[in-house]
Amino acid sequence: MHLSTDEWILWQYGFVKLNGTILSTWGIMLVLTVGAKLITRNLVNDIVISRWQSLLEIIVTGIVQQIEEVGLSQPEKYIGFVGTLFVFIATANLFSILPGYEPPTGSLSTTAALAICVFIAVPLYGISECGLRNYLASYLEPTPIMLPFNLISELSRTLALSIRLFGNVMSGSMIVAILLTITPLLFPALMKALDLLIGLVQAYIFSILATVYIAAATQARQD
Repeated sequence: MHLSTDEWILWQYGFVKLNGTILSTWGIMLVLTVGAKLITRNLVNDIVISRWQSLLEIIVTGIVQQIEEVGLSQPEKYIGFVGTLFVFIATANLFSILPGYEPPTGSLSTTAALAICVFIAVPLYGISECGLRNYLASYLEPTPIMLPFNLISELSRTLALSIRLFGNVMSGSMIVAILLTITPLLFPALMKALDLLIGLVQAYIFSILATVYIAAATQARQD
């Protein structure tokens, strides 16, 4: 049993590799891009709408509400980033119902990349809302001696984001794989359903934590 799709090497030239993680990640990106194009090309402002548009509106409305509940008063500024995180992670985990598929979120390289995106986005949103000077000054609060600790906090929460998502997704997939070999069909099927639920929960947790970090970074303007 391999630990992640990073070990599935499809093509390699020198240090450049195309592995299963990259293939599945780009596959999901393609599915989401094409799906979004197909769903949004016939949007209507009417009482009767398609099921796909209804599902899209439910997802968007739910994400907007969560962003507002965290404390960001203008969710339209953040829904592109936060919504993309949630939809990508949720889709990657839900596709694990397909035979032979392993979610790229079960690879530390993918979860680290997502966490780095959050690490970069947080100061960008903070600077956009507060200004460069006010944002940098927040690292000196409550006293300048806290500067190194605040910097360590920024780095450690990025690491925690990636490890948390990687650990939960990988462990869930491994447990289901083990149960498939030692127990009858019914019990692993129930565990697979639980694994899908956990995947959705992990998508929610990752995106909501990213929103909380962004909200914290934009507080300097209000203070």
